[in-house]
Amino acid sequence: MSAEVGVRGAVIAALRGDAALMALVNGVHDGEPGRAAVPYAFAGECIGSDWGGKDVEGRELRLTVGLVVAGDATDALGAMIVRVEAAMAVIPPADGWRVVSARLARSRVARAGPGPAGGWRAVVDYRLRSVREG
Repeated sequence: MSAEVGVRGAVIAALRGDAALMALVNGVHDGEPGRAAVPYAFAGECIGSDWGGKDVEGRELRLTVGLVVAGDATDALGAMIVRVEAAMAVIPPADGWRVVSARLARSRVARAGPGPAGGWRAVVDYRLRSVREG
């Protein structure tokens, strides 16, 4: 399996496995859902490039995690960002790939729509370096 698909699945499993994050959201989705009850999280775009060495097959992945809340729930959004960071530190191996490092690349927070009823959205990008096992 490709690193992009395998590691993405492992990240979603790590997010869903974080009880504190799951207490803050109604769900963690694979891709931005067309319809979902806020607050929710989703794994967004995943971009891969070669990364490795002489005897190591590796991939560097850029993966986006999105978070959406209703109204002015910026405190909840901040707590969700903290939990995503914690989950990214414990990504399990999956489909022959093991994550050797996960680093925050950048994050953004903005209103999701007009006025206070529009809610807030955070997009958190991670750089994940992974190696093929076995």
